[in-house]
Parts: sequence; C-alpha cells; structure tokens
Amino acid sequence: MMARFCLPLLAVASLTAAGCSTISDTVDKINPFASSAPKMSVLPQITPTVTVREQWSTSVGKAGDYTFQPAVVGRAVYVAARDGTVSKLADGRTEWSIKASQPLSAGVGSDSRLVVVGTAKGDVLAFSADDGRPLWQSKVTSEILAPPAVGPDGVVVKSGDNRVVLLDASDGKRKWIYQRATPSLSLRSSAPPVFADRFVFVGFPGGKLVALAIQNGAPVWEGPVASPKGATELDRVADVVTVPVIDGRMICAVAFQGRVACFDMAQGGAQMWARDISSAAGLALDNRYLFVTDDRGAVHALDRNSGSSMWKQDKLVNRNVSGPAVYGSVVAVADIEGNVHFLSREDGSFVARQKIDGTPVRAPVQTLGSAFLVQTSGGSVSAIEAR
Repeated sequence: MMARFCLPLLAVASLTAAGCSTISDTVDKINPFASSAPKMSVLPQITPTVTVREQWSTSVGKAGDYTFQPAVVGRAVYVAARDGTVSKLADGRTEWSIKASQPLSAGVGSDSRLVVVGTAKGDVLAFSADDGRPLWQSKVTSEILAPPAVGPDGVVVKSGDNRVVLLDASDGKRKWIYQRATPSLSLRSSAPPVFADRFVFVGFPGGKLVALAIQNGAPVWEGPVASPKGATELDRVADVVTVPVIDGRMICAVAFQGRVACFDMAQGGAQMWARDISSAAGLALDNRYLFVTDDRGAVHALDRNSGSSMWKQDKLVNRNVSGPAVYGSVVAVADIEGNVHFLSREDGSFVARQKIDGTPVRAPVQTLGSAFLVQTSGGSVSAIEAR
C-alpha cells in the first residue's frame, strides 16, 4: 500500500496492476520513513553565525495528508487546517477564526478582500478577509490540492484533474475554464496558479508552464520546462508542480524529472536559459541568485542570468527538504522533522538551525517582512528571524 505520508505527492488517473509495484518503489524512495528507503542524512553539527529569534508561533490545526500554505497580505497571515479551521493572524495574534462547513484540502488564497480555501470534493469556499464571514461557495470538477489564487480579476482555481477555472470574486460564478490532455500518471500538485501582468501562469504535467489570458483563459504561450522521456510511464513523469517565481520580465519554473528554466515574458516566453535539475519542492529568486531544492534534498544556488552553478548544499539528502525562501543574506529551507535550516546566501554553509514541532514541513518556506514563515503538518505556524 502507498505510504500515507506521500499521498499529497502522487496521483494516478489510471493504473494497471503491473504498475503498482513500480509506484510503491518510487514512493519508498520519496518517503524516508519507508523500510526500504535511503537513510536520511544525519544533521551536521553547526556553530551558529547568525542570531535566530522567533517573532511568534501559534497552532492552527493539523494538515492530515494535505499541504496547507499560509497566505501573506501585508502584515496579515491567513491560515487553514484540515478540520476546516480558517484564521486571520496579525503579528501572531488571532484576529478571527472560523470553522468551515466541511474539511479542507487546500488553502489559503487571499487578498485584502477575500480568503479562499478548497475541499477534496471540489468545493471552493470564500470568506471575508475582514471578519471571516462566509461570502459564497462554488464548485469545480475535482479535488482541490492547490490554494486558490486571488487577484483583481477574480479567483483562479486549479483542480486535481488539471483544469483551471476563473471565478468571479463577487459571487463565485465561473468566468472561464481551461483544460488540456494530461498523461495517465502525474504528480499531485499543491502549487497555486500565479497572476502576473495580463496572464495567469500555471504549471502542468508534461513539463509545460502555460500563460493563460486573464480575459478568456486562452493559452498565450507555453514554456517547455521539461520533456517527458523514458520507456515507462513512471520514467516519463515530468511535471511542473511548484509555484513559478517572477521578477520583472523574468519567470522561472522547475519540473520533476526535468529542468529549471527561465523565460522572458516580454518576448512571448522566449527561453533565457535552462539547467538539468529535478525538483518537486520549489524555487526562490533574488536579485542575484535563483535557489532550488532538488529531489534528493540538496539546495542549489544558480546565477539568475545564466543558470551557472554558484554553490550546492548537499548535507540534507533524503530529508524531504522544502522549497527555499531568501531574505537578505540568509536562505531558509525546512525538512521532514520540522527543522528550519538557515544557509548562507553566498556559499550555502549552515549558519543556524531551529526546530519547530517535529512534524514535516511540506509547503515552501515563505517570507513575512524580515522573518521566515513556516507551517508544519502538525499545525504550528511560526515566524522566525535569522540575522
């Protein structure tokens, strides 16, 4: 049987009996608690060279088999949990907290007006950002694993069957839907769509980053992040399952069993550079580097202009390391045991470490002002400074 820890990672639209053992083998490689899995690396002893300070920490409820990500809007942080809890935090204090009418499978998407979450039955639930008052409920075609994206033009929801829907922010009515053929085997993605300029950017199975027109959902251009290869369906899984990062006219994405690739949005998605790195964890970008956590748990820093390697931190192998975040001179990632690792932006060396609650961190680390924001599967949400 597939390990429950990995249920958010792998989905199969159609699976033959012969393929089950292959999937189980792959899950064992991903899940460090499986008996046949590679052993997690032992954490190296470090001498902290930066000061770590917890600004605040609170508990919001467990994630179960799903991945929940906080939404940051100014100083407000919106969080959700599997049991239906949705809360607004300000400097770590709860301003309001409500219980949705059903268990949740994804969240949170928010702006200054709406807070939106999703369920495994495909229900989209919208609440007032001011007080948590229910505003509307809508429906999509399958389970929702990725937080909805909330923007001036509406709410974009990507469902588990890889359909993308734009809903009206005022009442939840559907404006358009985009769908495309998908392979029979693909990774489950908890990465939300991204609004940028006149487009909605979405990653898909088959290694494509697609720019959809906000007005009507028509595909404007596709960026090839990876090309499926190999003799088996498992070998050919090459999916974009993490959030693309955007800075100015540059947008970058990474694919599982694929590449990191950056494209020029002003030139119709022309590829700027690409580098072979496989990741289902995520990316971060600053004015000099692009950071990526690969499938083995190594953290890479690449030159943002050329993709050339600047450094690699490989002492977190097989620890299910999260996507990175960067602030100032520090890069932060978290792992399956609830450790937050702080690395030097310049050379990748360990500069500090902080343990939260001992449960996995599945979503990428985020930034909140000068702090790093982390939500664990056990329900802890912490804002941690490293200076």
